[in-house]
Amino acid sequence: MELTINKPNEQVSIKFVTLVSMVAALGGLLFGFDTAVVSGAIGFMEQKFHLNNLQVGWAVSSLIIGCIVGAAASGVLSDSFGRKKVLIFAAILFIIGSIGSAIPATFTGYIVARIIGGIGIGITSTLCPLYNAEIAPAKYRGRLVALNQLAIVTGIFLTYFVNLWIAGSGDEAWQISTAWRWMFGVGAIPGFLFLVLLFFVPESPRWLIKQGRPVEALPILLRIHGEDLARQEVLDIKESFKQESGSIRQLFNPGLRIALIVGVGLAILQQITGINAIMYYAPEIFKATGAGTNASLIQTILVGLINFLSTILALWLIDKVGRKVLLLVGSSSMTLCLLVIGLAFHTGNTFGPVVLIFILLYVASFAISLGPVVWVIMSEIFPNRIRGKATAIAAMALWAADYVVSQSFPPLLSSAGPAITFWIFGAMSLFTFIFTWRIVPETKGKSLEKIESLWSVKKA
Repeated sequence: MELTINKPNEQVSIKFVTLVSMVAALGGLLFGFDTAVVSGAIGFMEQKFHLNNLQVGWAVSSLIIGCIVGAAASGVLSDSFGRKKVLIFAAILFIIGSIGSAIPATFTGYIVARIIGGIGIGITSTLCPLYNAEIAPAKYRGRLVALNQLAIVTGIFLTYFVNLWIAGSGDEAWQISTAWRWMFGVGAIPGFLFLVLLFFVPESPRWLIKQGRPVEALPILLRIHGEDLARQEVLDIKESFKQESGSIRQLFNPGLRIALIVGVGLAILQQITGINAIMYYAPEIFKATGAGTNASLIQTILVGLINFLSTILALWLIDKVGRKVLLLVGSSSMTLCLLVIGLAFHTGNTFGPVVLIFILLYVASFAISLGPVVWVIMSEIFPNRIRGKATAIAAMALWAADYVVSQSFPPLLSSAGPAITFWIFGAMSLFTFIFTWRIVPETKGKSLEKIESLWSVKKA
């Protein structure tokens, strides 16, 4: 007999799940804020603490070191204590990091605070999409998990304007002594909001069942699915746990090894196709085309706007056309854009609108594909019992790749030149297309337990 949900119950469940997912996605807003805020503060800090080039790089990248640590720890912590408790802990770390970054008397104090905040971001970047995947109905899981990516780009976009407003609130002496402190400190506001709202969301029902507490999980699943489907979901989740060892070594078994390759591979490819290099260094790229400082900053805001609007489009498309289709379309478009951008720099034809247009097309292509889809796939392809640890491995690989790209892009740009640099990113985008076409499965509309069974079929 086919199980159905009547229309009133379906409407109630979607409202409930959407509200819960939006709270969890606030972690993405913190992620976006913290990665972008330093761009407005670093110039003033450089003068305040008399930083050399190495220290400037460390001021920017110290957050990513914390993120790697947080992502690495998130799996073990969330599997032991639950998704909700560890997210609360991450929110506290973020608040401490924001306030600590705003009040240091020394550069060392700032670095310590940024690493603490980075640990919180590393945890939320892993667990927020994972939590949303575990609580969302299969039909809507893509867009609800992708809310996290929308929150990230919203945080980045809003931070540009917050930094601009704060910097314009005083003279140069005030900017050097105080403005950058306000830029970091203001992050405690969304951090505190995230902390408070987390107390009103439920624990992940799949984690509760894993802990042998199905009685606590059932009321949550009832609100999501309706009575018949909720009870069937409990049975499916229990059955999936019976077939899992819970050991991370399980990921290296035939079949599941492919899931690990997909998760870690997509995480790394999301970064080495160049998006953060462009987002971090957009003003410098536009200056290289002949744009003045003000024009380059305006163009950078335009990049942020395109990123934001395209991510909204991705939320609408991801559960309609599927994850794999978006990845294929996006990566092929990114390859073409990077080829043209590299060619423009190679020929010296960078003073027209060509570079700007194709950078915007590249950002749009990324924002409807690798941006949201990678986080969605990472959160849904691993087995229930080890999802926390496995997702943490993929997230740690993502942050490590982000660190490598952010550190290597400036010297690569100066030594190899912009044409070769963009062609390298283009080659990585082409590899992403091939990797997706050959290895990545379509997960649209499948329950997490059904996705898990795909790997058993591949093993057989």
